[in-house]
Amino acid sequence: MKYLAVFLGLFACNFSGEPLQQVSRAEAVNVSITTDSLILPQYDGNKRLIKVTKTDAEWKKQLNELEYNVLRQEGTERAFSGDLWKNHAQGTYVCRGCGLPLFSSTTKFESGTGWPSFWKPLKPEYVKENTDNAYGMTRTEVECARCGGHLGHVFDDGPKPTGLRYCMNSVSMNFVPE
Repeated sequence: MKYLAVFLGLFACNFSGEPLQQVSRAEAVNVSITTDSLILPQYDGNKRLIKVTKTDAEWKKQLNELEYNVLRQEGTERAFSGDLWKNHAQGTYVCRGCGLPLFSSTTKFESGTGWPSFWKPLKPEYVKENTDNAYGMTRTEVECARCGGHLGHVFDDGPKPTGLRYCMNSVSMNFVPE
């Protein structure tokens, strides 16, 4: 298997000359994402991120009730209840819905909010920001750019160098250790 990956890596170019992104078996067969591998993004011929689209029934089959509520219905897990807010290991935080790499542990910080917080995403194009006017306030919602899963919100009270606090739901992400 190791040699196959090396072999494929040598020929991983599309017709535009851009390198193709690696895809795991989980993405290829459309099953639940596990934390044993990153599922790197794929791009179309116009260098746009290829979206993951599923029916509600498919999402409900893949996600448990809380994951579905947060990722697909813009819910929020209770503060200090998620399994990632106290995680201090080195690695990458990926979307629980589609496996897109979202945040590096090197940008994670203790915000005291009870949710995992980061000062920047791995790549700006991996997250989508929307205006959220729910609950009588205006906030900036953060979604996975590939599957549209609700991740949390971003605020402008974070540390340097960005001054941002991406306050994410643990249940919206998996952690892939280095």
